[in-house]
Amino acid sequence: MITIRHSQARGIANFGWLDSRHTFSFGNYYDPNHMGFASLRVINEDKVQPAKGFATHGHRDMEIISYVLDGALQHKDNIGNGSVIRPGDVQRMSAGTGILHSEFNSSDSDPVHFLQIWILPNQNGLEPSYEQKTFSSQEKQNQLRLVGSQDGRQGSVTIHQDVDLYSTLIKNGEQVTHNLKSDRYGWVQVARGSVELNGQQLYAGDGAAISQEDQITLQGMADTAEVLLFDMAA
Repeated sequence: MITIRHSQARGIANFGWLDSRHTFSFGNYYDPNHMGFASLRVINEDKVQPAKGFATHGHRDMEIISYVLDGALQHKDNIGNGSVIRPGDVQRMSAGTGILHSEFNSSDSDPVHFLQIWILPNQNGLEPSYEQKTFSSQEKQNQLRLVGSQDGRQGSVTIHQDVDLYSTLIKNGEQVTHNLKSDRYGWVQVARGSVELNGQQLYAGDGAAISQEDQITLQGMADTAEVLLFDMAA
């Protein structure tokens, strides 16, 4: 079964410096029918204007993944981490018992466009931690590249939950496939471009909840599409 969450149905928050689209309930946007899916709690597509950003704020008991599509996002936190996240990078922050951090567009001239993803951890009270890794376009071209997992295998970032997160870049007419076990859920998020998911068309910003499907097939429809695939415990 595939249930599509269309881009235009998402929640909207626009503060001038920030234009955000919420796949699931977040902030002032509340929809009891879209509170998350399996352990996936938040997918926000954010566009931040130059030299603007999120001032220092706190999180706890959440796995937070930042995935930059365009531009550069500067991260700082109170456990001594500071970095700039660029396209190809995947950053995982485990908020655990509590963490303070800020996120700013590091450019004075160009916007930054990124996805922020929240995943419920497999246990509360973890020690806060941070990890960032880079994955080349070649690794993702017309194939699924594991970028996040519970055991950090294949060089992926470690997520404290039974989730495998894949990224792929699919050219027009090319296909990637993924087998989904009967006790697992899938979620597909189209970051840019367009694809067919098991014959159903998805466009930039669209997501899809997947269950009771033995195989997930993604086929590129036009220009190169960038897609995230989550394989999660039920």
